Amino acid sequence: MPRRILSRRDLLRLAGAGTLVLGAGSLLGACAATSQPRIDTPAVPTIDGLAQPTRNPAFNPDLDVTLRATQSEVQLLPGTSTKVWVYQAQVNAGDAATVQALPNSYLGPIIRVRTGQKLRVTFENALPDATQTSIIHWHGLHIPPVIDGHPSGVIAPGERYIYEFTVNDRAGTYWFHPHPHGMIGKQVTMGLAGLFLVSDAEEDAAGLPTGTYDLPVVIQDRTFDSQNQFVYQPDMMAQMMGFLGERLLVNGAPDLTLDLATRVYRLRVLNGSNSRIYKLAWNTGAPLTVIGTDGGLLEAPVTRAFVMLAPGERIELWADLRDVPLGTTLTLVSQVFTGAEGVGTEGGMGSMDGMGGMDHGAMGGMSNDNAPPLGAALDILRIRVIRQEDETLILPSTLARIERYQLEDAVNRDNPRPIALSLRGMEWRINGKTFEMNAVAPDEVIKLDTIEVWEISNEINPGEMMDPMGMAHPIHIHGRQFQVISRDVLPDLRNGWEGIKEGYVDEGWKDTVLVMPGERVKLLMAFRDYLGTYVYHCHNLEHEGAGMMRNYRVDA
Repeated sequence: MPRRILSRRDLLRLAGAGTLVLGAGSLLGACAATSQPRIDTPAVPTIDGLAQPTRNPAFNPDLDVTLRATQSEVQLLPGTSTKVWVYQAQVNAGDAATVQALPNSYLGPIIRVRTGQKLRVTFENALPDATQTSIIHWHGLHIPPVIDGHPSGVIAPGERYIYEFTVNDRAGTYWFHPHPHGMIGKQVTMGLAGLFLVSDAEEDAAGLPTGTYDLPVVIQDRTFDSQNQFVYQPDMMAQMMGFLGERLLVNGAPDLTLDLATRVYRLRVLNGSNSRIYKLAWNTGAPLTVIGTDGGLLEAPVTRAFVMLAPGERIELWADLRDVPLGTTLTLVSQVFTGAEGVGTEGGMGSMDGMGGMDHGAMGGMSNDNAPPLGAALDILRIRVIRQEDETLILPSTLARIERYQLEDAVNRDNPRPIALSLRGMEWRINGKTFEMNAVAPDEVIKLDTIEVWEISNEINPGEMMDPMGMAHPIHIHGRQFQVISRDVLPDLRNGWEGIKEGYVDEGWKDTVLVMPGERVKLLMAFRDYLGTYVYHCHNLEHEGAGMMRNYRVDA
C-alpha cells in the first residue's frame, strides 16, 4: 500500500481536531404570479453615499419582475423533502415567458432578456433567519455600482431593494446570486442563484440551437444530513480551503440524466459551486467544442480536450449528437487534476486512490465529511440519446465580433496594476489587505475612460504552514468584462499547471479568471460609463466571506 502524504486539508482537519430523468422539454416552465405581503424599502446609503434606489415612475421597463428570497421545500432525495432558500418570481409587466422556472429545483428562475431592454427587479428579502441580510449581485453585467450588489447595500428580512437598469451587455450567459459579506456561502448553499441569459441580433445571426435545444447546466456540490437537509457549517478547514460537498447536483438535481435527441444542443455550463473547480471533458475522449465564455460568444469556435471551470465561470458548448447511436449514454465528467492545493507539502496533493480520490481512511476517523477532494474524478451529467430527429444546423465558422484591447492603449502599460493573492497569519489577502466595507485605498482608484492592465499573481507564502506554495483562486471583478492577455507560472509550480493549462479558454470576454498557485495572469479592461465603487474578490465563497475581497473606485 503506497505511503499517504497529508494534504493541507488533512492538516487543517488535524489542527481543528436517486436518479432524476428529465427530457429537455421539461426543464423549463414559465413562472406564475403569487400574492406578496407588504415589504418595506429603507433609504440606507451605500458605500458611495447614494441612497438605495427606489421605484422611478418615469422608468418604463420592458420587464418588471419581483424576486422574493424565501424558504421552500424540494424533493431532492427519497424520503424527507429538503428545506431550501429560493428566489420566487412574479412577473408584474412584460412577457411572462421570459422568466422561466426549473421544475422540482431550488435554482432559478432563468431570466431571458435582450440587449437594450429595460429591466426593473424588486428584490424582497423574506428569508426565515432574521440575521440573514442580503442583496442581489448581477454577475458579469456592466451596470452602475448602486445596481451591482455591493455588500454595503444589503437589506434585512422584511425589506426590499429596487433595481432599474438597461441591459447593455452583449449576448451571453450571466447569472445572479446573493452578495452579503460573510453570508454568501450559506445563502448560495441553501439555493439562491439563477441564470440571466442575454440575447442580441448578432447571436440570432449565428444560427445556434434555441428553445428546448438551449439547455442550462448549473453544477454545484452539496452535503446532505441523514434527514436530507443541506449541511453548511464550515469548520476551520472549510473556511480556509473552501466548502466541498459530498455529492454533485446539476440544475438542482442529483444524478441528473437528460434524455435528448440526435440533434445539436447548446449547453450553458455554470460552475455554481462554492469552491470546487472542475476539469470538464466527455467520457468518450471526444473534444469539447466551445462557443462562448463568461461574457458571451467567441469570435470562432475552439476545441479543447478538457476545459477548466472555476466557481463563477461559465462556458458554452456546441454538443452535436447527430452521429451518436440511439441508446448511447454520454457522460460529462470532471477529470483528475492536481496542483490546485497542497503543493509545497511532501508529495503535493497526496496520493490518489484508484478512483481519483483521497484515502480518507488514513485519517483514522479524523475527517468530518466524505466529500471527494478537489481534483478528484467525478461524473457530472449523463446524456442519454433516445430519439431520432433531423438536424440542419451547422457549426458557424464565425460566431461574433470581439473588440480587442491593445496593451499599448493601457494607461499603465509599463507598470501593470499589481493584484497579489497571499495568505498571512491564516488570512487570505489581496495586496496584503482584507476587506474593509467602506475603504478604498489610494492605489485602488481608477480613472474613468481609461484602459488598464492588471497583473494577478498567486504568491508563494514563506513561513505559512498551511499554504507555503499557494492555492488556486478564481478572481471575479465586478462591473465589467476583461480580456486575458498572458499567463505564466513559477518554475517550481509548473508541474501542476502543465496538467491544466490547456483547459483555459481565454479567447473571449471574461469576468472571472482562475489563477493557479504560482501563476501570473495579465488582464486588459476598460473603465467606461459608470463612476463609483465596485468590488473584486476570490469567488471561492469561503475565501470571499473571510475577507479576500477589496473595493476599487472609478473616478472622473
